[in-house]
Amino acid sequence: MNIFNNRTLLNSVIKEYKQTNKKIGFVPTMGALHHGHLFLIEQAKKKNDIVVASIFVNPTQFNNKEDLENYPKTVENDIQMLKNVDCDILFIPSVEEIYHKKIVSKKFYFDGLENKMEGKFRLGHFDGVGTIVKTLFEIVAPNNAYFGEKDFQQLQIVKKLVKKHKLPISVKGCAIFREKDGLAMSSRNARLNNEQRNAAPFIYKVLKIAKKKFITENHDFVTKWVENQFENHSLLKLEYFTIAEEKSLETIKVKQFEKKYRAFIAVFAGNIRLIDNIQLKN
Repeated sequence: MNIFNNRTLLNSVIKEYKQTNKKIGFVPTMGALHHGHLFLIEQAKKKNDIVVASIFVNPTQFNNKEDLENYPKTVENDIQMLKNVDCDILFIPSVEEIYHKKIVSKKFYFDGLENKMEGKFRLGHFDGVGTIVKTLFEIVAPNNAYFGEKDFQQLQIVKKLVKKHKLPISVKGCAIFREKDGLAMSSRNARLNNEQRNAAPFIYKVLKIAKKKFITENHDFVTKWVENQFENHSLLKLEYFTIAEEKSLETIKVKQFEKKYRAFIAVFAGNIRLIDNIQLKN
């Protein structure tokens, strides 16, 4: 595996591959890799000649300074994990390499997708996401880019970014990778203490029951039921639960059987924020 820190050098190598009609697959990450990330690499390897991963903890998508400072960093371990799955190229830029002297995000408009759910609770988050993803896409110039469905809103926003800026990239969503007890894999899980980690699978348990209830009950009933499950939980605090239409992310008003819906949830375990989602059936 070749490791690059310089954007210009990486871009020139990518151009050489493209001149020989090599397909480039790209998996952007913030490091602290887990099996969910490796699953994305494996999916990329099936459809591309060269697979590029990046590790960059992007400061402009954190609205909480403490969350940025505490974000787990395990670069040496990450490198070994990527080698184990035969990733071809790893890009690990510094903050200066990406932002030069001015660490600010550009302003993006994603047709309102940025104002839903995560956007309501993490001001400026998706401007940061848009800034780093567009920059990385310009550097790596992939044919295909792979994102996990755990961050489903982010996935839809990246698709919108590609469409609005007419980028020649196909964005692929990959299924949520879960621990054996159902907890969605996340780099933040490493920060949970034992008590919090044992409690966290409750989130997915509630989502699975909500999915069953949605078949026969309306969205208001399901939402209230979920809120009640967390009301007196000693370790988990519900930030939001929303049922929304998949493509527009508009909160459901009246159930329409021709539309696809998904339930989204954000929960705090102490000061560690966990998100998850599940596709619903009418």
